[in-house]
Amino acid sequence: MHTLLLTGPGGAGRTTMAAATALAAARSGQRVLVLSGDPGDPLGALLGPAAGPAEDVAPGLPAHPVAADGNPRLWVARIDSGQDFRTELTALQDRATAALNLLGARPLGEEELTELPGAEQFALLRALRRARSATTGFDLVVVDMPPLHQAIAALALPAQLRRYLARLVPAERQAARALRPVLAQLAGVPMPAQWLYEAAERWDRELAAVQAVVESADTSVQLVAEPGPAAAEALRLGRLGLALHGLAVGPVLANRLVPAGSAEPWLAGLAAQQDKYTSQWPDHRPLPHLGRDPRGPEDLALLDPGPVTVPARPHWPVEDRRAEDGVLVWTVPLPGAEKRELDLIRRGDDLLLTAGPHRRIVPLPSALRRCTVSGAALADGVLRIRFTPDPGLWPTR
Repeated sequence: MHTLLLTGPGGAGRTTMAAATALAAARSGQRVLVLSGDPGDPLGALLGPAAGPAEDVAPGLPAHPVAADGNPRLWVARIDSGQDFRTELTALQDRATAALNLLGARPLGEEELTELPGAEQFALLRALRRARSATTGFDLVVVDMPPLHQAIAALALPAQLRRYLARLVPAERQAARALRPVLAQLAGVPMPAQWLYEAAERWDRELAAVQAVVESADTSVQLVAEPGPAAAEALRLGRLGLALHGLAVGPVLANRLVPAGSAEPWLAGLAAQQDKYTSQWPDHRPLPHLGRDPRGPEDLALLDPGPVTVPARPHWPVEDRRAEDGVLVWTVPLPGAEKRELDLIRRGDDLLLTAGPHRRIVPLPSALRRCTVSGAALADGVLRIRFTPDPGLWPTR
């Protein structure tokens, strides 16, 4: 099963291209599931009405079959982030009843809860994890992600939260939870910390499952953009963030291209501008402007996104140059990066790497933990970080 995450600058046509990609794959004979967290039903307007009642394609993931062009190979699942938030928070309250009672807290009723910022991304990621465990045998899962900057933050979230949990509720302290039921019986009161350790374990398992899907070799990102100066900068920063987090990126879908050679000066000028920017995107697929907002499978058929490919994930190799220069070099591909945007800090066994508006804390490979950072250089979109072996930690030959 391949998972394709569609994102791009706001207003670039992400939902339209998610629908077009899913429909084209279904017409080629694949079984396709589309996930969307958008309010309303924009996919319904593009793919047509549901062809039957919702069915659980995976535990907790209902989806409607869509018979666009009479094709029974397409399902759509719309994620209700508000309901997902209420369900999760109510379940958390139920599990923490003993601790809340001890504190004299008054639980919130489900009807009192309204979703918080970020709930949509959480719900979409959980749905993605459920989709990958589907037993209905999908060949492709297409995810209509939020705009580019939000999408990158959401995809980085599972790994970040797992790191926070490991620091705030370390595994070695969780071992003490086995004694807590005994202590609770002796004291005659519930131990409020017990549920915290249990909740941390449960969250870590859930986050690890989502992280595994995001980092899978079968998961890739497809960028959608309407060529222009704003989109060019957004794509540069977006590609930089995706590379920093080690995500595989396919060709850019250059959307809403107007035909060249028009007699209208303003249209010819727009075509020239679009050609200027698409020429800077060597790996792109041109898609025409229909002169109207696409509506229905007939319009989607005019937007051919091409076959879904599985690009390779970025590789960060460590080059041993001790014989020549006495150093090891960690090679980090950061396409589009500029020197002024980069910063790196060594902290223990981690490297805090900043690239533009994006930041990632990366565990050092084992060999580099016994070294000190001795320099770094950026050239042709590749950051090379030099590490000098620490004589006190590096074994002598």
